[in-house]
Amino acid sequence: MARTVTLEPIVSVEWLHNHLDNNNLLVFDASMPKVTSNSSASVVFQIPSAQFFDIKQVFSDVSAPFPNTVPSEEQFTKEVQNLGVNSNSMIVVYDDKGIYSSARVWYLFKAFGFNNVAVLDGGLPQWKTANYPLEAKQINARPKGNFIAKYNPKAFKFFNDIKASSSNAEHLIIDARSANRFKGISPEPRKGLRSGNIPNSVNIPYSELLVNGHCFKSKKAIEKEFNAINAKEQHLVFSCGSGITACILALGAELINKTDYSVYDGSWTEYGSLTTE
Repeated sequence: MARTVTLEPIVSVEWLHNHLDNNNLLVFDASMPKVTSNSSASVVFQIPSAQFFDIKQVFSDVSAPFPNTVPSEEQFTKEVQNLGVNSNSMIVVYDDKGIYSSARVWYLFKAFGFNNVAVLDGGLPQWKTANYPLEAKQINARPKGNFIAKYNPKAFKFFNDIKASSSNAEHLIIDARSANRFKGISPEPRKGLRSGNIPNSVNIPYSELLVNGHCFKSKKAIEKEFNAINAKEQHLVFSCGSGITACILALGAELINKTDYSVYDGSWTEYGSLTTE
């Protein structure tokens, strides 16, 4: 079967299980270690037909001074074609933590002009809970794809943009880190990185949008979190430690139809390194 359907931003494990036989469907495992490791994740099992989407070593600019920096248009095109991505593909992304790095991949595809992509709600933990089949970690090669990326320059913000946004009342910077990291109570996990937050930013810890870290809360509950920080008609700028969990907030915003947003690619790792206050 090869039929393309338009995906919602998230899909259930039941939906994925029922569509695994669709030849237009690509499943990407975006698992990665949290925060400090530069190695690719080591996952023993995967969802059948899945391919590993290596954020750190393949889908980042590894020559950049900060981690997880968005790759070039040319690099993204080349590497997703190597994974078999066609212009009519459907893509479902998951990770081994539930909702974590998969949201970054969702956002990368959107930023490069590919919109028919969804995050697996609950990820691998939810797939296992449902007792759906797994296969040993293996390479599921696909024929080279034909998708050509077109980067949207509005998708990401960078250091100079953030300095402007922090003093712009029409922009609201929302930090996805834990409350204690945001307040500077807990030290940053990256050695030598100062604690603190971007001036005039507010905090929605990404975990507040999730149930036990695995699945998204209801749309009503997500709206409550955004309402609590008075996010109205401003342009929302999502930040975190290094551009990963900020994308969870972006996905949450998408779920409640808040679509005027961007992600600060360097996030606190960059801002905290380049500033003293």
